[in-house]
Amino acid sequence: MPIIPSAPPAQPASHGFLGEAPPDAIACTLMTLRIPSPDGGEFSAYMALPRKGKGPGVVVLQEIFGVTQSIRKTCDWLASRQFTAIAPDLYWRLGEGLEVPETAIDHARALRAKTDDDKAAADAFAAVESLRKHEACTGRVGVVGYCWGGMLAYLTAVRHKPDAAAGYYGVGIEKRLDLAKNLSCPLLLHFAEQDQFAPPEAVKQIRAAFQNNPRVTIWEYPNVGHAFARPGGAHFDAKAADLADMRTLSFLVEKLFGNR
Repeated sequence: MPIIPSAPPAQPASHGFLGEAPPDAIACTLMTLRIPSPDGGEFSAYMALPRKGKGPGVVVLQEIFGVTQSIRKTCDWLASRQFTAIAPDLYWRLGEGLEVPETAIDHARALRAKTDDDKAAADAFAAVESLRKHEACTGRVGVVGYCWGGMLAYLTAVRHKPDAAAGYYGVGIEKRLDLAKNLSCPLLLHFAEQDQFAPPEAVKQIRAAFQNNPRVTIWEYPNVGHAFARPGGAHFDAKAADLADMRTLSFLVEKLFGNR
């Protein structure tokens, strides 16, 4: 799997992860990884390595806007916490490196509508498997996704076998609850009380599907809307984002690092 050196590490805050990483903890290496797709071809993934050079893996799954600066910064922040993080390009079948600004929502929705969810989840798991085998990974790999990626994190967890999965305001999970019985790993889900795309009724259905499963944790955040954890976004809420990110970090450390 070829790796291509990328730009110097960026230091600002991530997609929402608890503000800026401390300067002495910034990831020292950024790369682009090439990953073979299960149905032929290959796609790229942004990669951030921890300063120590090796750590548990996290696959960060994009919103409908692509692998944006916000998603890349999430990888950087995770690397600053000693994870090896990658963000695969899940739009690669439509064109390499597609990245859409938040203001071009109709274009982003059109790209998402042209992308098969099951193929995207299969690509996400191909990224998990590639990262597991990478020399910079300890072998345990989780997935974290946002918006569309939040739903893909769920799909990856019920159709494949990552070591852990976390989703932020995943849109459409309630439509795939027939797969809930196949959950293969611990699952953490965050939802916004005022989310029109993943509304309270959907969350109620998801809670009901997992009510007897101790591996599933669901948090709801009052008085915030969709994408509350994206810095600079129209609905960003720092307090809710920090709380969700703290919970996600704790979850990933517990499930991927284990006893250190």
